[in-house]
Amino acid sequence: MPHTILYVDDDLALARLAERQFGRAGYQVIHAIDAESAMVAIENGGIDIVVLDHYLKTGTGLDILHTLKEQGSDMPVIYVTGSSDATIAIDALKSGASDYVIKTVGEEFWPLMESAIYQGLANADLRRAKEKADQEIRVGKERAEVLLAEVNHRVANSLALVAALIRLQVSSSKNDAVKEALSETQARISAIAGMHRSLYTSDDVRHVEMDKYLGTLVKEVQGTVNDQQGPSIRLEAESVSLTSDRAVSIGMIVTELLTNALKYAYPAGSEGEVRVVLKKTGEGSALLAVEDDGVGWREGDVPKGTGLGSRIVKSMAATLGSTIHYVPVIAGTRAELTVTLH
Repeated sequence: MPHTILYVDDDLALARLAERQFGRAGYQVIHAIDAESAMVAIENGGIDIVVLDHYLKTGTGLDILHTLKEQGSDMPVIYVTGSSDATIAIDALKSGASDYVIKTVGEEFWPLMESAIYQGLANADLRRAKEKADQEIRVGKERAEVLLAEVNHRVANSLALVAALIRLQVSSSKNDAVKEALSETQARISAIAGMHRSLYTSDDVRHVEMDKYLGTLVKEVQGTVNDQQGPSIRLEAESVSLTSDRAVSIGMIVTELLTNALKYAYPAGSEGEVRVVLKKTGEGSALLAVEDDGVGWREGDVPKGTGLGSRIVKSMAATLGSTIHYVPVIAGTRAELTVTLH
């Protein structure tokens, strides 16, 4: 289907010549002599490009350009002026014209005009194709995020079910060692489930808000390890966002350190406090610390229990490109980890 040109010029003889020239080039031409008739033609639709003369009997072509700009039109406009004053062409381009052609009596005028029209239409097609592609990308991204949120929802529910089954197994077991191992496994599974739960309840399914995630995590660990008795947990977490894979590594580290502190930092049945701290230390890093005021444990001491927790902590820290350090304190234990945020 041929493109339609709206040719705006009050010179009737030149308009007829334009119709013949553009017709031979395969275009359809609609002629308008002023701003009013031009806007009516545009509102009627079907116009692909406008060729707009500067000097009109009523006003100038710039008036039409300003109106199109106010309406948010993206229609390509080729501005035609017989003036050698470059400021007119510059004003036209600033007002939204896609190109300009100087009107001359020589033979080069029509080839230049046809070239400008061709380029204007081609650029408009490219712009529309880009806008369509951008829209498809946005729709695809939104669809993928919805699907990813649903996946995280299902994974979190499945992990929660596994944790519940383990909890039932703990309650039915008569072997204390088995019960302890299962409780620790339940806490680890709950840490991963909590990360997925944070993702599907977040606006950004790619990142986890660590203060909210850790808030849920410490409550679950508290309930899993020491039912309403023993040490309490206090969380001091700043607003830090991490990708899901880094968040689950942090969650596993906190779960293991908390579990050990709640079990071993204070004498059985006694009260105390275990603190989890997450704070930014610079533009791209944060400090994670788990500390208590209990009996104390130093790096190099023989692990209490199986030592699996210590191995998990070291492995998770390595995936973050970091290392756990046990900082000397007057009383108790303080484990620190520097986390790169990006």
